[in-house]
Amino acid sequence: AVTGLAEQRLMAMVEPFMAGRRDGVLRNDLSTEAVIRSVGIAAALGSTSAYTWLKIPVVADMERVVSATTLPCLLLGGEVSADQDTAFNAWQQALAVPGVFGFVVGRSLLFPPDDNVAAAVDRAAQLLQGASRVAA
Repeated sequence: AVTGLAEQRLMAMVEPFMAGRRDGVLRNDLSTEAVIRSVGIAAALGSTSAYTWLKIPVVADMERVVSATTLPCLLLGGEVSADQDTAFNAWQQALAVPGVFGFVVGRSLLFPPDDNVAAAVDRAAQLLQGASRVAA
């Protein structure tokens, strides 16, 4: 699929995760090391990575994660948290890492803990304005 998209000069957005079964349930490993490993694997998909972007979770050491790949990265929103300030602060820090160009967040903005979708979207837009840069 990645090769086919690249041949047509279309972007592949790959969301890599290392996962394993715990107590019979498949769970994503969100440790920094697992995310680094997953971006390394994702970067090797297809015959070229020219049109491949990664959608990655925000984890403890984003500098190490993003420096493990040359692919442009977008941040995932993750689970909806009762402490939305912590999520926004983590996104803001991750957006400052070279190689991160924005985020792909759904539930975190659509279902904020205070039910104020407009305020959550406004705050996310402010983060993007503060970190704006153009992808190479």
